[in-house]
Amino acid sequence: MALDWTDGQLNSLGFAKPPADTRVVVAMSGGVDSSVVAAMLAEEGYDVVGVTLQLYDHGAALAKKGACCAGRDIHDARRVAEEMGFPHYVLDYENVFKDAVIDEFADSYLAGATPVPCIRCNERVKFKDLLETAKDLDADCMATGHYIQRKMGDSKAELHSAADANRDQSYFLFSTTPAQLDYLRFPLGHLPSKAETRALAAKYGLSVADKPDSQDICFVPNGNYASVIEKLRPDAADPGDIVDMDGNVLAQHAGVIHYTIGQRRGLGIGGLETPLYVVKLDVDKKHVIVGPKEALATRTVPVREINWLGDAPFDSQDEWHVNVRVRSTKPPMPAVIRPLSATEATVELLTPEEGVSPGQACVFYEDGTTRILGGGWIWRGA
Repeated sequence: MALDWTDGQLNSLGFAKPPADTRVVVAMSGGVDSSVVAAMLAEEGYDVVGVTLQLYDHGAALAKKGACCAGRDIHDARRVAEEMGFPHYVLDYENVFKDAVIDEFADSYLAGATPVPCIRCNERVKFKDLLETAKDLDADCMATGHYIQRKMGDSKAELHSAADANRDQSYFLFSTTPAQLDYLRFPLGHLPSKAETRALAAKYGLSVADKPDSQDICFVPNGNYASVIEKLRPDAADPGDIVDMDGNVLAQHAGVIHYTIGQRRGLGIGGLETPLYVVKLDVDKKHVIVGPKEALATRTVPVREINWLGDAPFDSQDEWHVNVRVRSTKPPMPAVIRPLSATEATVELLTPEEGVSPGQACVFYEDGTTRILGGGWIWRGA
């Protein structure tokens, strides 16, 4: 029996109208995830429009495997659209991407931080400019292939971790604002594993069904940050000293950009009984400061640029008892957040954590649930 859309019946995207009358822009990277989202919605009868962003010069990237957004990926996205019979557009966002993501990545790295450009790309490009483009196309919503869940709470849409913890991308999406969350949809977040996504790709007969997952940051071939920074900032690889925590010179280095907090290998310091780790980078003095592993441990994490997704205002309480994740590869751990303002806080980790680095994100999770309460950026503090 046909559904009566006049009695408040909602379609799978949450709108009280037939799928054919619901326009959805799908952000298509050319990978299997976003391709499956587009194919799934097209099969359900939605008015699908595929959009792929050209984010940087693809001439040097055509032969590079394992990164999103390259020229090959644009071809793959276009082919999926042809296979499923919906329109597809490629938008040139190179200038926006360079200004909003790449330049800050270079500056942040040169300042001794360990940036996460994928978060900035979501925040400043995909969920900002692309989202506005979707609205310009009169779309009711925008869908992506991210592994995260959007659930309706008592008063508003909430952000929740993906059902598959191994695929969960909540760390990279903490800066999604409430207004953006109203407009976004994540159709893959409830799937138990990537195997189900690939099975759907095979079911729809997609040419990308067996395409490998992207691994690298799209503009950083083989994860070699330093080589990219040297191209962007040619004078950045100035040599300097590797010093211990008392300032004693132990060795020389070929540039602070080659080191990250917590690094042990490649220091060029041998013959010591106790292994040494990079514990701090002093860019002004061109010093790489090393120390024992215990020197990496910290309990106090200053956080700013906080995006809060909780129900009550962030600064309405003196303390929030939550779980936090300070690196994408680490599970959430118990912590206390003490707001300093609506966008700044001090986070106290109940168990000391090694290798907390400026430039990384600190993401907040509600204790005992899958809900993401937001997060902010780790910095050095005053």
